[in-house]
Amino acid sequence: MIVKLVVLIALIAIVWYGFRLIGRRERLRGERGASEASARKLEDAQETTRCASCGTFVPTSGARDCGRDGCPYPD
Repeated sequence: MIVKLVVLIALIAIVWYGFRLIGRRERLRGERGASEASARKLEDAQETTRCASCGTFVPTSGARDCGRDGCPYPD
């Protein structure tokens, strides 16, 4: 009787630690995926400057004329 109880407790402990290990691994994968996604977002980010004519923010490289008088950006 006591042997069966010890084996049952051991099996419950093994399953419990197994679930904890799987949960920890999934959490680390999620954190790693989030950091990779934020790194990709930073790569896609562009520098912007404020248009002196209309006040909107435009990309520093490749900015176009906004159509207002005195726009500093070419057509």
